[in-house]
Amino acid sequence: MFDKILIANRGEIALRVLRACKELGIPTVAVHSTADADAMHVRFADESVCIGPPAAKDSYLNIPSILSACEITGADAVHPGYGFLSENARFAEILAEHGVQFIGPKAAHIRLMGDKIEAKRTAKKLGIPVVPGSEGSIGSDQEASKIATEIGYPVLVKAAAGGGGRGMKVARSASELSLALSTARAEAKAAFGDDAVYLEKYLERPRHIEIQVLGDGEGHAIHLGERDCSLQRRHQKVWEEGPSPALNAGARDAIGETVAKAMRDIGYLGVGTVEFLYEDGKFYFIEMNTRIQVEHPVTELITGIDLVKAQLLIASGERLPYSQSDVQIRGHAIECRINAEDPVSFRPSPGKILHYHAPGGLGVRVDSAVYQGYSIPPYYDSLVGKLIVHGKTRTECLMRLKRALDEVVVDGIETTLPLFRALVREKDIIDGNYHIHWLEQFLASGGMES
Repeated sequence: MFDKILIANRGEIALRVLRACKELGIPTVAVHSTADADAMHVRFADESVCIGPPAAKDSYLNIPSILSACEITGADAVHPGYGFLSENARFAEILAEHGVQFIGPKAAHIRLMGDKIEAKRTAKKLGIPVVPGSEGSIGSDQEASKIATEIGYPVLVKAAAGGGGRGMKVARSASELSLALSTARAEAKAAFGDDAVYLEKYLERPRHIEIQVLGDGEGHAIHLGERDCSLQRRHQKVWEEGPSPALNAGARDAIGETVAKAMRDIGYLGVGTVEFLYEDGKFYFIEMNTRIQVEHPVTELITGIDLVKAQLLIASGERLPYSQSDVQIRGHAIECRINAEDPVSFRPSPGKILHYHAPGGLGVRVDSAVYQGYSIPPYYDSLVGKLIVHGKTRTECLMRLKRALDEVVVDGIETTLPLFRALVREKDIIDGNYHIHWLEQFLASGGMES
């Protein structure tokens, strides 16, 4: 096991990793920007190192500063959390060159899955179903037009190096394709420094289903069921639940085993999530995230498996501590991402939290790094915290969520809590009858104002 772990992140995920380390008896190092000097993970860690000014590029994305912090403190491993450097293959390689273990997948797998085109090719080779579309990046508008005609409109233009909804545009007809291509290329270039785009069939009412996987890099890998992340705004997940209201046990086992076999075939190491669109009983691969997910607590609550501890154990060289038969789905879990945003306009709302009260009771979990008097800085993600509830059934889970949402107090800033209080009372949500466009349609129809 590691002697000391440096957590190269901030906020709730830094605190989440820190807690897992403490339960395993591993000393921790928190790194932070000057804006996060009073952050919870800094207070709770055994040691802390300031790595730069507020801007992420000068602190949490500053590889030399993080490496220096490892050397100063003697940390022999780094957990990157999610976001920032968590899917940076070169970062993993640099750490290895300096004798520091990267707690995550092999650099080759990070690089492979970070290229959406290569990831799709690889998935197809591994027997994972993919969305119909171009085999690689689009070279010209004429080539795009030919492919779009073959697969049929509407089509989706996607950035090859993209994520988070940037560089994604829908063309519903041939007349819209040229503008969609030019706009997606411009966005991709600005966001990722790479204007390569590819084409996929656009599905009208799919669900977003993701499969959680765990592998030890030695050919052993399992899946831990699915999460349904279909409630999204601008391709950003808002509400996640598991198991999905749309899947039965047969569909779950079939796609789960397909994914687990693929991970065994490539010798995948650590945690990962393979994401699909699901429509009319068919799965279509969209991407793989080679890191811990924001919504990992949903899986932890329905399986009883601590994914961060599993990451740490596997990264230290231990074999996979679970077999597929150990994975039993029990009950239902839902996670709400509470952001510091106006619940109608979604404008960011950084500032000081004047009053804060977290909900409690059986089956209620809150992953957050805020506290009363804490000031949410304007430089980073607006996540205040995650409210996750678990129940024996989906109905019990929804009632527990409704109760927990009514207990939460976050005063001094705007948050998205009113959105969730509205959602738990919507018939489509109660019935589990929604898709990836449902939330935006709900908001556009004035659902939050009625």
